[in-house]
Amino acid sequence: MTGLRFNGEERLESENAALLALVECCERSDTWSSLTNECLVEGSAIRVLKHRMDPSHNPLREGEYMPGIGQGVLFDMPDISSVEYAAKARVAWNQAKRQIAQWREQGLDLVSVFDNRFPFRLRSVVDVPPFLFAKGTLLADDPGVGVVGSRKCSPDGARFACDTARMLCERGLTVVAGLAEGIDSYAHRTALELGGRTVAFIGTGINRCYPPFNRELQRSIEQRGLILSQFWPDSPPTKQAFPMRNALISSYSLATVIVEASEHSGTRILASQAQRQGRPLIFRDTVLENTAWARE
Repeated sequence: MTGLRFNGEERLESENAALLALVECCERSDTWSSLTNECLVEGSAIRVLKHRMDPSHNPLREGEYMPGIGQGVLFDMPDISSVEYAAKARVAWNQAKRQIAQWREQGLDLVSVFDNRFPFRLRSVVDVPPFLFAKGTLLADDPGVGVVGSRKCSPDGARFACDTARMLCERGLTVVAGLAEGIDSYAHRTALELGGRTVAFIGTGINRCYPPFNRELQRSIEQRGLILSQFWPDSPPTKQAFPMRNALISSYSLATVIVEASEHSGTRILASQAQRQGRPLIFRDTVLENTAWARE
């Protein structure tokens, strides 16, 4: 989908606030991505939020979003009191407006799917996040390749990651990884050393650093590349966050190189996500030799 253009920052901020309110009021039949896709189809988070608050007086645009088709029913209104939802949503909407103002005062850069700066490759996948927080230089069109693999990598794996990052930089491509220990860190550092561009997706909020010993590397990427997070600014690392982060690495990238991985590596999840997104995977020969899932 192409960027949604709004007249002025005030309109964009209003849409962002409505989008955050929808996320805060997320019901069990919703996911953040399903909410985001509904807003993209409708062309407005404000219209979607008003529809959920009072569906009889705020119908969605006819024919553009049909519950039960494609991804299925995202929000079963008859099972939920619209009066109860409306009260909850009004509070969340007002809180979101204040929160956005606070983030701006703190120097945090909120980039929603309604913002023309939002990476367009992310917008094209079904599990698109509703927003990102960014530190660094954000490019809507940023041709890059993911370089990922084991945290406890071998010396050969580390060399291969560095060689891959060097080749990408020489061709003017961005090195995309997850700021993890091991393969990801070697790829990021090589790109920085060569004066290339690197983007790091992190599994925490933008105000945090994980792993802690990569704090200086994270700061260097902020200054000379880009850090992106899909989580609330102070969110801690969680078990669920890292597969979500991996999905963005593969969807942001033109392709992903898997440098090193074991049979039960978390990289297997990223490979599965990339296939679902239609993104190419490039396996190092040792990954193909040592893992059944890479050969499938």
